[in-house]
Amino acid sequence: MKPSLFALVLLALLTAVPARAQAPPLTLTLDDAVSRALAGSHRLAEAGARHDVAEAVVGQRQAAQQPQVTALAGYTRTNHIDPFGLQTPDGQFRVIYPDVPDNYRTRVDVALPLYTGGRLQAFERAARQESTATSGDVDAVRADVRLETERAFWALVVADESLTLVTESLTRSAAHVGNVRSALQAGLVPPNDLLTAEAQQARQRMQQAQGRSARAVAEADLARLIGVPVGTALAPVRPSAADAGEGDVAALVARAVAQRRDRQAIVDRQSAAATRVEAAAALRRPAVAVAGGVDYANPNPRIFPRQAAWRTSWDASVSVSWALFDGGRARAEGAEAVAAKRVLDARLRELDSVIALEIQQRLSEIDASGVALQAADAELAAATEALRVVNDRYAAGVAISSDVLDAQVLVLQASLDRTQATASRQLAAARLRRAIGQ
Repeated sequence: MKPSLFALVLLALLTAVPARAQAPPLTLTLDDAVSRALAGSHRLAEAGARHDVAEAVVGQRQAAQQPQVTALAGYTRTNHIDPFGLQTPDGQFRVIYPDVPDNYRTRVDVALPLYTGGRLQAFERAARQESTATSGDVDAVRADVRLETERAFWALVVADESLTLVTESLTRSAAHVGNVRSALQAGLVPPNDLLTAEAQQARQRMQQAQGRSARAVAEADLARLIGVPVGTALAPVRPSAADAGEGDVAALVARAVAQRRDRQAIVDRQSAAATRVEAAAALRRPAVAVAGGVDYANPNPRIFPRQAAWRTSWDASVSVSWALFDGGRARAEGAEAVAAKRVLDARLRELDSVIALEIQQRLSEIDASGVALQAADAELAAATEALRVVNDRYAAGVAISSDVLDAQVLVLQASLDRTQATASRQLAAARLRRAIGQ
């Protein structure tokens, strides 16, 4: 086959293969993103697993106070022995200890603690308080995931709109370069006007490349949070502006103290630590327990004389134990629980101080972003009108091309400023909701 003919056949085969259809982008609202993130969050799954662990510990502490029933069974083979017995007056030989090499034993034991000085009950209360604390951890992680998803969503919205604006500006700049080139060929403008327009176009190409990179990073971050493969095309739907929230700092701090789940988790762990102090003190008190069991064995060693037969026996007991010297165990456990409570006390005071500061910061951010948004609206309106006027003046021949470029840059910057101000206000509102525990 000639090379030219081979090339034609290969080209025909390649063009006959249908191109792989590109998957449409995943349209995503803010509520959808938050729902997906909560459903697939690994951090939330970990917090839920920790709560399940705490619930299992509660079950262990409860079981320690219930009767414990144990079944035993065993077989023992012994060596042969000479039977031991006595001669009776009637001339018969009575075997007292026969040769029984096969020994079978079954037993059922029952044990119940009657009094432990409150130690077991304290352990159960501490476990329940820790379980409640882990439930608060789950709610706190859920709020963190929601806030992180909102941040990533708005970052993608800003990057998306920024890239769109830069692309539109590049399109206008290309058209302007074409107009200036035509005017230069007609001798209406000097050569430096064309060079200035081309330089501005090159700068906007650079901004477009940077915008694509920023959007790809923001898209990958949001894709990771909502649980879709990194590289999935996302099309965020910009939500309507919501109430950013206002209020008095003192009132918001009081709400945060009352309803923040991470703070309540610390309070629950404080109670658990205090309860463990009680449990450690109970080590110094006596403990009372009852136990009993039933043996069914062949031969039964409790029955005399020994017989190779299945016999039943039973026993019951009451025991009292009191640790007179434990090497300092009770004192060490109590010191550990007291120190753990001091840690939690300090952590709670630190969190309370941070809550007040955080709420004040978020309110300041909301106020500043609101002012910035109003200024951005006015800036965009003024820049749009200025561009219209400059275009009219340029068409009339009383303005130069650099004036048009400057006006386009101002419109682009005003649009970006407005998008960023909107995102900043919504993120500040989301952070305020997280700060007060909503």
